[in-house]
Amino acid sequence: MKNAYYVGVMSGTSLDGIDVVLADFNSPSPSLLHTLYLPYGEELRSRLLGIHHSGHDELHRAAMLGNELARHYAGAVVNLLEKNEVESRNVAAIGCHGQTVRHCPQPDRGYTIQLFNPALLVELTGITVVADFRSRDIAAGGQGAPLVPAFHQVLFNDSQTHRVIVNIGGIANLTSLPYGGDVTGFDCGPGNIMIDAWCLRHTGKAYDESGLWAGSGNVIPALLEKLRALHFFSLPPPKSVSREVFSLAWLEDCLSGQENPADVQATLLQLTVSGIAESIFAYFPGAMEIYLCGGGARNETLVTRLRTALPGKKVELTDRLGVDADWLEAFAFAWLAKQAIQGAPGNLPAVTGARGARLLGAIYPV
Repeated sequence: MKNAYYVGVMSGTSLDGIDVVLADFNSPSPSLLHTLYLPYGEELRSRLLGIHHSGHDELHRAAMLGNELARHYAGAVVNLLEKNEVESRNVAAIGCHGQTVRHCPQPDRGYTIQLFNPALLVELTGITVVADFRSRDIAAGGQGAPLVPAFHQVLFNDSQTHRVIVNIGGIANLTSLPYGGDVTGFDCGPGNIMIDAWCLRHTGKAYDESGLWAGSGNVIPALLEKLRALHFFSLPPPKSVSREVFSLAWLEDCLSGQENPADVQATLLQLTVSGIAESIFAYFPGAMEIYLCGGGARNETLVTRLRTALPGKKVELTDRLGVDADWLEAFAFAWLAKQAIQGAPGNLPAVTGARGARLLGAIYPV
């Protein structure tokens, strides 16, 4: 299948929905051909949030959610292909991340769980599926995340400029692309996860559009200091983090109960900004170009504050480099599927801390 395409499917920690892309890797410059977004319904999103915590009959609930997610993924993939008149036989594989519900890469634990049923996705689409991308890296002593820096290197490496790519999904992570040096990267803190959760609780909206609500409030310095005291922020890379760490329960432990909700929202947005900016200054001070992707790149208040926090540095969206910021992560999982099918490594040990390069993903043939 020399001229076959690859599909990437991504549903991240923000729990907003499913991103699906069709990608072409047949030329030296990968091409993003078509995209589709399928939002989660409120009922499904609520059940996915619920499975992040132990509860009654959770193994059965997790298995049923895995089947349901596979059906949603299949519907999105079929819709994308039919809409663009692409036959399934022309797709070499689907790279599907699944829905992360646990991520515990610590040596005394060493596991990660992404819900969905890849075998069912094969049956529903008639296309080979590559899944479970993180486990092999963790087995090799790595964090299993972030995995997108290897693809960022393929797309955005520049021979004359030190760039940093900032992926602001539920969690924020960085990729450093120095010219003439090793690519590195790590999770640096919350992206949208806290600002979305607080917004939903107080406004009923799933996210703070353009950061307008956060922009109406004032940062609470004492609260920001409490939040920044979390042990994760002082850990050196390689490091990764998950929803269990950045939760409303953690936030509530830091609140007095007298705060204005809009001021808390402003503070949470500043927490995301400070996690990104302070990490760049600490580890990649020579980087002059910062490019943003992920849902947070569309938060105008967040982007404005990042520009303020990174004086003297160019801060733009990856759109300026020819790749739409909204689709980059799904694009990356299409590439990771290609790597697996071709028997090539998908991780960067300098990023994850694994003992070496590893082929990532379990392959479910059609």
